[in-house]
Amino acid sequence: MKKNKSWLDYLWLWTIIYFVLGFFNILFAWLGMIDFILPLLFAIFGGNKFFCNKLCGRGQLFSMLPKKFKCSTGKTAPGWLLSRYFKYGFLAFFMIMFMNIIYQSWLVFGGAKSLNESIKLFWTFNIPFHWAYTAKNFPEWSAQFAFGFYSLMLTSALIGLIVMMLYRPRTWCVFCPMGTMTQIICRYKNRG
Repeated sequence: MKKNKSWLDYLWLWTIIYFVLGFFNILFAWLGMIDFILPLLFAIFGGNKFFCNKLCGRGQLFSMLPKKFKCSTGKTAPGWLLSRYFKYGFLAFFMIMFMNIIYQSWLVFGGAKSLNESIKLFWTFNIPFHWAYTAKNFPEWSAQFAFGFYSLMLTSALIGLIVMMLYRPRTWCVFCPMGTMTQIICRYKNRG
């Protein structure tokens, strides 16, 4: 018997749409803030990980791809990758990178730095991306944030795809920074 699909089963498309839109106009990278804010709101007000479990387009994509294309080994990830030390360390690293994006945007806002029209892949490789910023009537600091945020989202998606192929499909979800933050919030809210 085939299960009737709901619109929730197609949220994986959001991840693809996000990256396509950002490729053509970097300012669409701001839409990724939805994936930052909603999980936190569900955790803060609902005390649960509903977003991660049901609404996360990236998690759905990592579940769907191996089913359709048999591109995951299905192996258990090594213990260090599943450890809480790695999870919290990755969250700290991720937050430092996010704060750096805000800082770089602030420098552009203040005129201390000019707009860098590139994305930084894996926090190392600068890739020119100047064609993606065509809306010159927006403040340059907003474009700087968009370039940095798109870099962060693309790098984390690629890391997720790599661990999806090497291990179980949703291995990324084990150490996803948003999942870790929501878990901390839920633990705090639901204790006692």
